[in-house]
Amino acid sequence: MFSEIWKYKKIKSLSLLITCLMLLVVPVVSGCSGSAKDASTSLDKTEQTKPVQLLVSTAPSLKGSLEEIKSLYEAQNHQVKLVFNYGPSGSLQTQIEQGAAADIFISQGKQQMDALEEKGLIKKDSRINLLGDELVLIVNKNNSSISSFADLTKPEVKKIGIGEAASVPAAKTTQETLETLKLWDALQAKLVIGKDLMQVMAYVETGNAEAGFVWDTVAITSDKVKIVAKAPANSHKPVVLPAAVVAASKNAEEAAKFMTYLQSDEAMKVFAKNGFVKGETK
Repeated sequence: MFSEIWKYKKIKSLSLLITCLMLLVVPVVSGCSGSAKDASTSLDKTEQTKPVQLLVSTAPSLKGSLEEIKSLYEAQNHQVKLVFNYGPSGSLQTQIEQGAAADIFISQGKQQMDALEEKGLIKKDSRINLLGDELVLIVNKNNSSISSFADLTKPEVKKIGIGEAASVPAAKTTQETLETLKLWDALQAKLVIGKDLMQVMAYVETGNAEAGFVWDTVAITSDKVKIVAKAPANSHKPVVLPAAVVAASKNAEEAAKFMTYLQSDEAMKVFAKNGFVKGETK
């Protein structure tokens, strides 16, 4: 009898102990659950506040303008971070065709944008003629023997820098201009090819070429060269810099907003300061 009573008390005490332990554990588990929920909420908020990164593939001639525009735009739009991929328009076109990430493409020429549009690689309704530019003839700042296109035929002029035809739109405009001026055939043997206009300008800066053809907006970035002539307006097709949202963009809405800003008075003042003119309507 005593043994049974003792067993009963022991079981009751054990049950009481287990109950007490469970009461202690529940708040701890609840606390952990609450902490996990708080941490999850915190991560969600972090994800929501993380800026959208817009990748803009663009011609090098726009670098001075776009770096200033980046500061202005990001100050007004904290949810956006602008990243620029500079390169010859033909090379950027190829990158997009091969699936490289890009939200916006700004080309130095229509041909590259036309090719992407034909392949359905840009949002057609987003395309605009953003800016215009001018082709200029540059020489080293110490050069006094060249002051016109005709002077390029002089015997002392041995090398003339020009962009690569396949990827640099200025090369095509240069050929059109020289053909109109009846100089293309006469200057063929003097032409030296640069992979982009910055390299063409470097040839002239260092004396590796007596002259070179670049955009006005590229020439004004260097204090080692001077512009001696501008291509006559009727000597080539209008120089247009089209811009469009890339079809594969994962940030199309933000990209469209930035495109709208690029056409604003504030942005156009920056472009004008760097030698660009407003683009003609399509």
